[in-house]
Amino acid sequence: MATNRGFARPYWVAIRYMIVATVVLGIAYPVAILGIGQLALPAQANGSIVTVDGAPVGSSLIGQSFTDADGAALPEWFQSRPSAAGYDGAASVGSNYGSENPDFIAEIEARKAAIAESDGVAEGDIPVDALTTSGSGLDPHISPEYAYEQVSRIADARGLDEASVRQLVDAFVQGRDLGYLGEPTVNVLQLNVALSQLVR
Repeated sequence: MATNRGFARPYWVAIRYMIVATVVLGIAYPVAILGIGQLALPAQANGSIVTVDGAPVGSSLIGQSFTDADGAALPEWFQSRPSAAGYDGAASVGSNYGSENPDFIAEIEARKAAIAESDGVAEGDIPVDALTTSGSGLDPHISPEYAYEQVSRIADARGLDEASVRQLVDAFVQGRDLGYLGEPTVNVLQLNVALSQLVR
């Protein structure tokens, strides 16, 4: 009997450890983290959802397109950075093109020509983030330079004063993280939501 108990003991210890670990790490810890998130940072914990009149219109963490059914840019909206993922949150991906890839070069040239025509700017003045996709394909931000470049087009399309649209962009420029990390950015979805509420 003593031999049998000695043989079974490691299994009983393992089972007890599995039960304790499951309760602590599989139930208590996730519930605690969920509770802390809901109390301390509810917006971030729930996906940083942006709402208009109580209805969700997207997440401030995931870029989206402002185009028509044919994929043409809608002139009355600020345009996002191009996306190799089609702005699909379940399919985050970059283009993975090399800088000398003919398809990559053709895409850049096509975007450059389209933006130059729609925004009335010289091709050489178009910011790089307006032409290239991000590594995730879901970048919700553009550079302030790209946002300011679009001001004139949007003001014309909406019949707004250009200075008012420029001031709106000013209000949405986010500085570097901690004052020194990264570059200033503009969240396109949040900017477009504010734009939709701008009175003529």
